[in-house]
Amino acid sequence: MNRPWFKPCLAEAIGTFGLIFFGAGSIVMDAYTGGAVGLVGIALAHGVVLAVVITATAHISGGHINPAVTIGVWIGRKIEARMAVMYIAAQLLGATVAAAFLAGLYPAAAVDAASLGTPMLAPGIGISTGIVIEAILTFFLVFTVFGTAVDSRAPNLGGWAIGLVLVFAILAGGPLTGASLNPARTFGPALVGGYWTGHIVYWAGPILGGIVAAGIYSRLLMPKADAAEATAAE
Repeated sequence: MNRPWFKPCLAEAIGTFGLIFFGAGSIVMDAYTGGAVGLVGIALAHGVVLAVVITATAHISGGHINPAVTIGVWIGRKIEARMAVMYIAAQLLGATVAAAFLAGLYPAAAVDAASLGTPMLAPGIGISTGIVIEAILTFFLVFTVFGTAVDSRAPNLGGWAIGLVLVFAILAGGPLTGASLNPARTFGPALVGGYWTGHIVYWAGPILGGIVAAGIYSRLLMPKADAAEATAAE
C-alpha cells in the first residue's frame, strides 16, 4: 500500500519528540539542580536540539517540527492542506509522547516544580499581552524558516539559523511567556501534566505570528518562480 505521508509524518513526530524531550527536559533539570541550568542553558538546549532535528528531517519532511510553521508553509502554498493536517497531528503526538516519557523518567519533585516544562505566563502578563509576545517571537521564527529553508535562493544553513532564533527568543521572552513559539511545545506537557492555564496564548500567538510572517514573505519577498511553482502545485 502506497503511503507517501508515512515517512514525513514519522520524521515530524520524531523531531518534535526531540524538541520537547530535551527542551522541556532542560527546564525540569533546571528545577532539579536548583537553577544550575539557567535561562541561557535552557535557551541553548531548545535552540540546539531544534537546529539538529530540523537538519536531520529537512530532506524527509521539510523539518517543520511546529504547527505554526506548518500553517505558515501552507499559507505560502508549499504544502497541501491534507498533508498539513497530518503533519500537525504527528507533531502533537510526538510532543505528547515526549512529555509522557519525561513525566515517567525524571524525578517527580522536579517535574512538579517545573510544571513538566510547560510554558506559562509570568505574573502580570495577561492573555492579550502573552499572545502579542508569542506572535512577535514566532513571526521571526517563521520568517527565518522562509528565508533560510523555503526560498529557493536560501543559503544552505541546515536548521541552525532557525535554532538560533529560538535561542534569542527564549532569552528575550522566556521569563514572560516561556517563549514557546510552538503549539506542540506547549500542548504535549500541558496534556500530560494537566497545566492548561493561559493555554490559548500558545496557539493563538504562534499561529498569528506564523501567518503574518508567511503572508509577508510569500507575497512580497518570494521569487516569482517559487510563487508560480506553488500556484501550479495547487
